[in-house]
Amino acid sequence: MDSSIEAERCLVERWRSMIAEQKLATVMQMNQAVRGLALAGVRARFPNAGPREQFLRLAIVTLGLGLAQAAYPEIAALDSP
Repeated sequence: MDSSIEAERCLVERWRSMIAEQKLATVMQMNQAVRGLALAGVRARFPNAGPREQFLRLAIVTLGLGLAQAAYPEIAALDSP
């Protein structure tokens, strides 16, 4: 287990004490952080990619290749999507 029982208990209590707006804000911040990390990974793997290519490659990471291609057909033109 990554954290102690006490740490988990504190985390659960913290979530329980938050109002809905605080929970939503926290989840949105976490989502933004994860998206930033995913984009950093795309940039590391494709350092010469421009903004549009980065966007398309992030779509592949977040949506999966099939759904990303359905939403953005131009993905088929990428080298090794």
